[in-house]
Amino acid sequence: METKNIKAFGTEAAEAPLKTLDIQRRAVQAHDVEIEILYCGICHSDLHSARNEWHGTMYPIVPGHEIVGRVVKIGDHVKNFKVGQLAGVGCMVDSCRECEHCKNDLEQYCDEGNILTFNSADKHLGGHTFGGYSQSIVVDENYVLHISDKLDLAGVAPLLCAGITTYSPLKHWKVGPGQKVGIVGIGGLGHMGIKLAKAMGAHVVVFTTSVSKFDAAKSLGADEVVLSTDPEQMAKHAKSLNFILDCVSAEHNIDSYLNLLKVDGTLTLVGAPMEPLPVTSFSLLLGRRSFAGSAIGGIAETQEMLDFCAEHNITADIELIGINEINDAYERLLKGDIKYRFVIDMASLK
Repeated sequence: METKNIKAFGTEAAEAPLKTLDIQRRAVQAHDVEIEILYCGICHSDLHSARNEWHGTMYPIVPGHEIVGRVVKIGDHVKNFKVGQLAGVGCMVDSCRECEHCKNDLEQYCDEGNILTFNSADKHLGGHTFGGYSQSIVVDENYVLHISDKLDLAGVAPLLCAGITTYSPLKHWKVGPGQKVGIVGIGGLGHMGIKLAKAMGAHVVVFTTSVSKFDAAKSLGADEVVLSTDPEQMAKHAKSLNFILDCVSAEHNIDSYLNLLKVDGTLTLVGAPMEPLPVTSFSLLLGRRSFAGSAIGGIAETQEMLDFCAEHNITADIELIGINEINDAYERLLKGDIKYRFVIDMASLK
């Protein structure tokens, strides 16, 4: 298959800093869309993958799955995109398309395993996929999203991961008016959860371990903010919440939040702690409560989320950086020194 050499930013080893690399992209096939990448968000999973913290990283790696750009070329059979249109790519670029989950627009749960935007087997060129820290990307149109021109494009980029990761469970558990919803943690995921739950009409209660984040939570749309380390504040909310979205990726006490749920309430985890989270049986049994998890969303739901955000003027709060600032951004990400998402201006990749 014909290929094209493009510039990218990645690393060849877990201990090595990210740097400029040359990678190969396939030539546009009949159903493909080629996108010039304008902005790419930095997800914490980019860092985990680059440093092989989840194991299984294939090197060289080019991270990035929060991609916003402009269509520069389309295949002969492409129906839904035109050259010049804005387009986005999220966490996956293909799936088996035949299993029950793919047929039900749940490609994120593909039985065969979906093909991730980076660090997955590349069925076209062999080797593995390369992500959005690059000049351009070629993706089958069925896995490309339409992007509204009404919103700041840099702020849209994190919606392709952080946005859909929080939107999908809120939608699945039918969050809306008349519901009291808890958001645990105010970071890349949590700040999107607050904005989305509020836009869906819920009464939003934010839980944080830091008094310094109270004003930030309020500015994002929280109706109430609770210091989760204060037993008295936590007790005031016992058995009061319909749903809790847990966005924390560190070890924390799940029982303390399960006990805030009403009967038949659900706590859904979207953070990814490395260690197991113990749960006391009676925290579930005594309220017929559920402890669940959720992973990103399907392509159709991601488009729905993008349209919802355009309608409600929702973008991520970001810090825009140049490509050569990535290594520093990774170190700051480890320290939590960001409100709330880094986004790379890909024009800086020359």
